[in-house]
Amino acid sequence: MFAAMFIMMVLFLFGAVTMRAAGCVINDIWDRRIDLRVERTRGRPLAAGTISLFQALLFLALLCVTGLLVLLQLPQTAVLVGITSLPLVIIYPLAKRVTWWPQFVLGLTFSWGVPLGWAASTDSWPTAAIWLIYAGSVAWVFGYDTIYAVQEMADDREAGVKSSALGLGAHLQQGIRISYCLAILLISAGLHFHMGPGLWMAGAALMAIHLLRQ
Repeated sequence: MFAAMFIMMVLFLFGAVTMRAAGCVINDIWDRRIDLRVERTRGRPLAAGTISLFQALLFLALLCVTGLLVLLQLPQTAVLVGITSLPLVIIYPLAKRVTWWPQFVLGLTFSWGVPLGWAASTDSWPTAAIWLIYAGSVAWVFGYDTIYAVQEMADDREAGVKSSALGLGAHLQQGIRISYCLAILLISAGLHFHMGPGLWMAGAALMAIHLLRQ
């Protein structure tokens, strides 16, 4: 049992690092011209011209092949759940061009490890409780990435890039509070329906204190 859990954790570690890197490459390919107009990102390799578009695409292909090899080590249901995340990985970098809420799309993408982890561990489709935890994770990502987007509000306005920090405007703090409260409630509800009362409640309380302090 322990050996199987360890192997699963190693696979998820490699898979997460590989696909997160692939998502970053896709983002940098789409944004290579916008990045030149933002102080924090103008030093990125594609924007700065230190690597070519062909080199970036070659590296992306290598990452995707590696990610696929990792995914194929998982049960069949997990493979299907993993493949369904690919559209999110591809469209996220485009979201800030068409919607004020790209942080929500990021939450949908980054949180996909919740249903994938369930499918990998059980070889079954996620239950309603797991989807509640997923929804809570989406709200959490929305909150913290909105805070992150605050530092780039001026550059984003100049570059014509949309973000939830700009979209919320004068309601920025309230929006973050609501998203964090939703994260706490949804994750707690999912854990309760899945496991019943238990020690996880102490962890949820600490999470609530940490998020609400932000």
